[in-house]
Amino acid sequence: MVTRKGASPAPAPAFAKPLRIQRYAIYWAELDPVRGREIAKTRPVLVVSPVAMNQRIETVVVCPLTSQLHPHWASRVACTCAGKPSEIAVDQIRTLIKSRLTGLIGKIDSYTAAQVRGVIRLLYAAD
Repeated sequence: MVTRKGASPAPAPAFAKPLRIQRYAIYWAELDPVRGREIAKTRPVLVVSPVAMNQRIETVVVCPLTSQLHPHWASRVACTCAGKPSEIAVDQIRTLIKSRLTGLIGKIDSYTAAQVRGVIRLLYAAD
């Protein structure tokens, strides 16, 4: 579930104050250019990188959101974004420079955050 803060993917003006990046918050992100089957265009992304990392380096780790629902895929977590059914595509996790983030949309609840952490462990934890 997402608490809605704003819905327009308008780019931030050049003079805008930098965003304070929050873990488990959803932001608009400019994902182009991409290659191959990567998720493209300006779309919502969920920040999954830890707060300490978000404060100290110029990049963030994100999972894009999609409205293409695949309820039986173990690599996706269901949520609602701006009132629309969506999925967090953990299988499309990637690193972005912070300047690609253009605006805060909202934040997921603790239950959904726990689900995302579980899928990250399932997909990427060492055997």
